[in-house]
Amino acid sequence: MTQITSGVRAVLSHPMVYSAFQQFMGATKDRDLYVRDFLRPREGMRVLDIGCGPADILAHLPHVEYYGFDISELYIQRARARFADRHAKFACKLLTSDDLSRLPRFDRVIAIGLLHHLGDEMATELMRMVSTRLAPGGRLVTLDPCLSDDQNLVSRWLVKSDRGQNVRTREGYAAIARGAFGHVHATVRHKRWIPYTHCHVICENDGDGIDKKFASSMPNKP
Repeated sequence: MTQITSGVRAVLSHPMVYSAFQQFMGATKDRDLYVRDFLRPREGMRVLDIGCGPADILAHLPHVEYYGFDISELYIQRARARFADRHAKFACKLLTSDDLSRLPRFDRVIAIGLLHHLGDEMATELMRMVSTRLAPGGRLVTLDPCLSDDQNLVSRWLVKSDRGQNVRTREGYAAIARGAFGHVHATVRHKRWIPYTHCHVICENDGDGIDKKFASSMPNKP
């Protein structure tokens, strides 16, 4: 995993600072959109969140069976305290294939802000691991900062300043996903305030949920 955690970026290692910064950047609206238009969970589903951080996304989900993994003890402590009433399961460790083999198959897998911290080899291996543990009709949805020819200069500067050192183009993220999934749909979204560019990637084994009508409804504007 390649990221910069020194200097100013070091403060983001503290969960409350990280959550506050995310909110300032418009993350509440971003999470609403991610859940409503891309993840599309239903009550009772099993949901795996890889690199869950302080699990802020859980506040946007219906009553689901939630499993969160993160390597930061501070983030996991914050998540357990905040969501004690959700009966969520949290683990402070790097997710492995052995972990997945002991867990049930998942209807939805969340990977927000994860892939741009991983090199191509590690990202591809993660995708392959997840693809083998999806339930029928299940999907993985990723969200990461993205480089795009049509993004403005401020957005490009902010994206390049991210802690993650593997920010990719839309096609770069999609190519990694195609190495593990039969059906992939990648969408770029430009935010006006604060200027930022994200890429959502929906990954499915069977592709039942990524039909033409659904793909054409994907938002590409704030």
